[in-house]
Amino acid sequence: MRALFVTELFLWPRFHGNIIRNLKSRQAQAEELHIPLTTNMSYIQTCLLDIMNYTVKQLKSINRSLDMKEITTENCITKKFHKILQSQLDCVWHQLSTRTKEYIQDLKILRSMIINLIHDDAVSFYALVSKYRTPEYAQINSGWILLESAEQLFKYAKARVFNKKNEFDPEPSPKWKYLSDLLSQEIPDEVNKKKDSNLSNTKILILCQDNRTCSQLNHFLTMGANRYLLYTAFKREIPINAVATKYEDIKNTVPIETKDKTDKKSDTKEGKSTDEGTRLNDSKDEELNTEESRTNYLLTLTQTLAHCSKDNATVNESLFEPISQLDNLDFTKIEVETPVICIQTFKENGNNLSLEYTLEALRPEYVILYHSDVAAVRQLEMYECRKKPEEPICKVYFLIHDQTVEEQAYLAALKREKQAFELLIQAKSVMVVPSYQDGKTDEYFQLTNEEEVQPTDSRKAGQNQSKEKPLVIVDMREFRSDLPSLLHKRGINIEPVTIAIGDYILTPDICVERKSISDLIGSLNSGRLYTQCTQMCRNYSRPILLIEFDQNKPFNLQGHFVVSTDISGADIQQKLQLLTIHFPRLKLVWSPSPYATAELFYELKQGRNNPNIAEAIALSGENTADDMNYERYNILVHDFVQKLPGVTSKNINRIMNKGISLDHLITLTKEELSEVVENKNEAETLYSILHVKARPMDAKEEKFGKKKFTGKLYRSKK
Repeated sequence: MRALFVTELFLWPRFHGNIIRNLKSRQAQAEELHIPLTTNMSYIQTCLLDIMNYTVKQLKSINRSLDMKEITTENCITKKFHKILQSQLDCVWHQLSTRTKEYIQDLKILRSMIINLIHDDAVSFYALVSKYRTPEYAQINSGWILLESAEQLFKYAKARVFNKKNEFDPEPSPKWKYLSDLLSQEIPDEVNKKKDSNLSNTKILILCQDNRTCSQLNHFLTMGANRYLLYTAFKREIPINAVATKYEDIKNTVPIETKDKTDKKSDTKEGKSTDEGTRLNDSKDEELNTEESRTNYLLTLTQTLAHCSKDNATVNESLFEPISQLDNLDFTKIEVETPVICIQTFKENGNNLSLEYTLEALRPEYVILYHSDVAAVRQLEMYECRKKPEEPICKVYFLIHDQTVEEQAYLAALKREKQAFELLIQAKSVMVVPSYQDGKTDEYFQLTNEEEVQPTDSRKAGQNQSKEKPLVIVDMREFRSDLPSLLHKRGINIEPVTIAIGDYILTPDICVERKSISDLIGSLNSGRLYTQCTQMCRNYSRPILLIEFDQNKPFNLQGHFVVSTDISGADIQQKLQLLTIHFPRLKLVWSPSPYATAELFYELKQGRNNPNIAEAIALSGENTADDMNYERYNILVHDFVQKLPGVTSKNINRIMNKGISLDHLITLTKEELSEVVENKNEAETLYSILHVKARPMDAKEEKFGKKKFTGKLYRSKK
């Protein structure tokens, strides 16, 4: 609302009275088909849920101080899981241990497995699972691969593809049979029952979740189940020793290009190195991605099967063929006499309005939701309400697996939709809108590129004095942040170069090293910040360490900086204190946001000279002999003297200027040192460390040898 300068907000949720009344005026016929999973799929789903429960428990056990209420097994299977992770852990990601990050990565992998179990075929899922059963992955995962449930997972995944005789005999997807029955039997029967309808004019829309499923359904409907599964096995390079009887007749009908590519790849792998094999795997993935990059397909009934009896149509037969005459899927070119089946994703290339465009252009009479999606259901409701009264009512089929994570994810999405509107309604009831929200006043603070007008000088006949525009040297790697653009908006010229010392050079004396909170903690732990501060202090008289916070996060640096209990985190505040003690000339600057940093740089540039670009590039971070000669003092001697007791940042320059060498410094008396240091107490401390020998405390002298026995050997009798 602030960005759009809006002062009024109207909410129209799905459960609003007017919305319900309008949607009920014309509703589409909905029919839910609850499809049970196969036995092996049920076992695999149970194993994956057990592993996810174990991973979530381990994740919470080592992060007890972190709020992880939203990270549950139920939320792991939803589509918004990555957003939930980002909102919960983004602000503390740099504080998490490596073990915690491994658990989070494994949760993402397990989530992809359980989704692919529902969406993919048996062969593709087996290829996905086999990728994680390698010694390389076992070394980098959090340990779930060693669980008993993981062993059962691999066992049942293989059982879906190979039978007990180790023959290639994969089970088809349960939804394929229902989809084939709808397209070949139920929908044609309903069309024939209607008086004014004709099968040749029927348009059917099949909606899927992703491009891979679109490609899968296109191959299934045009090739048949058995031929497509064998084709997928060749594409995924699954080793097959023997095939079942029903695949003997069709193994020679698989496209020759697929088998040739597979043979060439297998031969090449035997004769080439590991790097070349990696490139072959990458090229294989590129081919699969290219094949599955399409978001929609158009099919029609084959001429041979269009007039056949419906009893002959089975799931293993090719019932459809693509419409090759249509380019770019232009629905206006569809002939009236051609029955059309369109397969499309919910969001074509991320476009939320693609489904609405398809509905308006195709005007389908039947819609099959191969996957469940709340947004698609809402768009179908709106499409049906906008139709003319004389148009037929659309019928929608829901294909959903019963008692699975797919059903649970759909119900959770409906619940989140209702909760989101309730939260918006509650927030609106207590929301305070400022008077200047409409943007008609100048109360907003904006960073503008202002050109300062110089006052005229009467002595020079009213001529304006030309003033040099401020310049800041910026490291090329800093352009990934927003600060360079904000500086340019403030009217400061930016000179992008690659510099080895510092990130921003404001003046010939001021060098700034910018650190975010996560980068600051990482640099302190690795020791990289110490090296950077050393280089800045040696080359610039006013080095600055800028600690910049995120404007969307709290502006504080308190509490524990490592939230995981499986590691012992160092105290960042103590390291910052040691840093300031070791580098007295280093200034720490805290900035709440990049906007405040831009304002700070603008103020520091006032009345100061611009830096020299050539000198900034010439400085390197290496301590070579030329760099030491270029320095005013010897770097090694300067660092040694600076660490001596009695030497401070105030007298170090006097000692280095008046002292000829270290040998000369030792020969000076206490009075002469007092004249050099100009402080009697500091001179005495320095003189004592240079001349007084440090001895341990004298131990008491004890004579060792035979001693006269004074005790009694036996106890006296009473």
